[in-house]
Amino acid sequence: MSNPPAPGEKAPAAKLSLLTLTTVVIGSMVGAGVFSLPQRFAEETGVWGALVAWLIAGSGMLMLAFVFQRLSMRKPELDAGIFAYAKAGFGNYVGFFSAAGYWASACVGNVTYWVLTMSTLGVLFPQLGAGDTLLAVVLSSAGLWGFFFLIRRGIREATAINRIVTIAKVVPILVFVLFAVFLFDPAVFAGNLTGADYTGPLFEQVSNTMLVTVFVFLGVEGASVYSRHARRREDVGRATILGFLSVFAIFASVTIVSYGVLPMEQLAELRQPSMAGVLESGVGTWGLVFVSAGLIISVMGAYLAWSLMAAEVLYVAATEKDMPRFLSRVSDDDVPVNALLLSTLLSQLVMVITYFSEDAFDFALDMTAVLTLFSLLFAALYALKLGWSGETYEGAPSRIRRGDLTIAVIATVYSVFLVYAAGLPLVLLSMIFYAPATVLFVIARREQGQRVFRGGELFLFLITLAGAVAGVLALTRGWIEL
Repeated sequence: MSNPPAPGEKAPAAKLSLLTLTTVVIGSMVGAGVFSLPQRFAEETGVWGALVAWLIAGSGMLMLAFVFQRLSMRKPELDAGIFAYAKAGFGNYVGFFSAAGYWASACVGNVTYWVLTMSTLGVLFPQLGAGDTLLAVVLSSAGLWGFFFLIRRGIREATAINRIVTIAKVVPILVFVLFAVFLFDPAVFAGNLTGADYTGPLFEQVSNTMLVTVFVFLGVEGASVYSRHARRREDVGRATILGFLSVFAIFASVTIVSYGVLPMEQLAELRQPSMAGVLESGVGTWGLVFVSAGLIISVMGAYLAWSLMAAEVLYVAATEKDMPRFLSRVSDDDVPVNALLLSTLLSQLVMVITYFSEDAFDFALDMTAVLTLFSLLFAALYALKLGWSGETYEGAPSRIRRGDLTIAVIATVYSVFLVYAAGLPLVLLSMIFYAPATVLFVIARREQGQRVFRGGELFLFLITLAGAVAGVLALTRGWIEL
């Protein structure tokens, strides 16, 4: 056993193995999203649309995974890569913009976990409704702060729990896929091949599923966020690819096999978690209970991973002087306590907002996805910039540079398509967060006695501010509904 730190000294940063980093990636992605896939896909598209959507999402996200893998090797000095890449490539405010969006996405995503947990328990306790009643909000808030105190005890304990929970929660998902294959009805599947009868043209169907796929794939960059804790730098890229491929197989399987169990009309009307409803229709009540128990384990594990990542991004941004210095404070156990506290407070605020939304889970899911889109786009653009300029490729074979450049181009095009698929209303809602959050950037710059905006940064802020004003106006006029 290692000796504890002397009084007044901080514990050394926890070093994570390839296995632990991989489970962080898997644990970050396998959460609430996978349990909602049957219903969310069925209300938008049929089998053909789902296959095309997964082909696009899988290819695009794989390219983004490769982007994070390449960047982790070419820029090993950049910690918490999702934000550091944006800053290195495009300046301080863009770096802040990326960090703030990724952080907010993690915090809003944490709310979806509690909403879905309460909705699951609502089958037994109707007072919880679909996770959007006052009682559900109160209980979710209690859980939110309970996890705050758990994580505050130390990052070593939290990541160890995440590794155990990741293994435990994958089991019921695999069991669901096996039973769905056993219950598979070719006639039902054939009837679900096309969703054109009531969901529109194929392109529209596919576009409408993109935010769902983004939501379930969030966390693919998890290992890069924890790069400062990696035992070996090369493990960051390996964990990213291993985690992505494992989870992609699970997500696609859950979606497609569900079309062989129930007609689309019934799938689209299922209560969340819809995966439980699919299994219940085939094997009875025990299927509902089994999946529901797996969901609760799953979302709590994912919540733990995302709480850690949210605090980590704020902490590193503060150490790089892109956030106020108070967010760089860590405890003796290497936990960024102020960053963790601010993350919990934002989650609490969003949780209260969901009480007033028409569909708490869908609202939180869509906002989680749209808030992270710009972070993904900036990372892809940075990889494109490196490949185009040749920076870090000195002495490398030209085929390596061409290959990386191709990956970066595809990842960038995919990221732009995601912003388009999100739609103007959600982008405007995200601006309502970005504009006031800029206050944190202003504080950080003032603390250093530096100009707030330089060059084109002011122009980016003015666009953000205009979008926020338009978003508020659209909300007050009823053009956009929560």
